[in-house]
Amino acid sequence: MKIYLDTCCLSRRFDDQTQIRIHEETEAISQILNYFQDGHWLWISSDVLVDEIENNPNETKRIQIKRWLIHVDQDVSVETSEMSRGRQIETLTFQAMDALHLACAESGAADVLLTTDDRLLNKARSVQTQLNIEVDNPLEWLRKVTKNEHT
Repeated sequence: MKIYLDTCCLSRRFDDQTQIRIHEETEAISQILNYFQDGHWLWISSDVLVDEIENNPNETKRIQIKRWLIHVDQDVSVETSEMSRGRQIETLTFQAMDALHLACAESGAADVLLTTDDRLLNKARSVQTQLNIEVDNPLEWLRKVTKNEHT
């Protein structure tokens, strides 16, 4: 299984953990990171993700998230094909960075792009047939996948 985590996922642990949804999503992302570390799943990253992390003004977040990146299995560079596909995805009314994340996830042949960004998730679901990547919430996705593994 090849999984692309967007910046929102990696930043989730720094959000207000007193909110149940945020805490549960944080736990799900931690489990997914453990699956990467154990070699069960492959983590796909990209130049877009690294750039967003590098531009995070919060040094603590930036340092911690960069530590996790040592477990990335595949980095997707933003080349001409990713830029072109990103512009196509933008025409579906995605923000430029979200479109590039989607294009990189597609280029890296990820099975799913996980995000905690409701706006991105809802938009992706509304145009799913025009994307070459599944987009899901990490908590919902992990529940589906682990349920299927147990049956």
